Amino acid sequence: MKLNEINIRDPFILSFQKKYYLYGSRVGVQTGFDVYESADLKNWSEPKSVFEITDNFWATTDAWAPEVHYYMGKFYMFASFKAPNICRGTQILVSDTPNGQFIPLAEKPITPPDWECLDGTFYVDNQGKPHVVFCHEWVQIENGTVCEMQLSPDLTHAVSEPRVLWSAKDYSDVNAVVGRNITGYVTDGPFLYCNKNNELLAVWSSFNKDGYTALVSKSDNGDINGTWTVCDTPLSAVDGGHGMIFKAFDNKQYFIMHKPNTATLERPVITELKQENGKIFI
Repeated sequence: MKLNEINIRDPFILSFQKKYYLYGSRVGVQTGFDVYESADLKNWSEPKSVFEITDNFWATTDAWAPEVHYYMGKFYMFASFKAPNICRGTQILVSDTPNGQFIPLAEKPITPPDWECLDGTFYVDNQGKPHVVFCHEWVQIENGTVCEMQLSPDLTHAVSEPRVLWSAKDYSDVNAVVGRNITGYVTDGPFLYCNKNNELLAVWSSFNKDGYTALVSKSDNGDINGTWTVCDTPLSAVDGGHGMIFKAFDNKQYFIMHKPNTATLERPVITELKQENGKIFI
């Protein structure tokens, strides 16, 4: 398959042992996740299911935004799920291989049970401590936020209270969206990245006058516990977003996002990432 034949949202690429593994949110019935494999970022395998919601799992629908991170010899998937009368949350799943079957690491989501949360990602700080970074959803609090919590070494539970890193309104050109009988400001898809200057950045998405857009935030101390500011200039403002950054086997850095942000038309788009004076652009 070519990328323009792959119909997913929220794409995520894991580079591991000379192979690329592509994950994302299915378009249509969202009750599981697939992986696509490639050796060159151009030619991809047919999708292989790596997780399906079963009757034994707490969630029933909205399997969204899977990310797979290699940590301590295993592969951990951070993904969002929902069930009636249960808040949306980020669940951590685990597998011995990047293309094997993932199983829940714990019985419940890692995010606060009374918060509507989504798009959890993984970060290990400069002291080697693991964290989950996630969005507190705008449908519950109007001005969506990006938060973090420190995790136990085995990733089974949080060992700190949630801390807000920034909010949607911290972006100077943010536009409100309307949905579910509420008007609010969106935070989507955070992903943390250390640039060539050892500064800690985060790419994430929201809406401005041009539609869905990829944005950048920056920590003032090079780690997650710093004070975060949102850069005014979008990384991409062309109706695409929910992206992440990965390093290819040619040592180049790439940014992948879904584009356009239109139901049933979404495709993963890969663009080389450039850096200049600590700033990133595509």
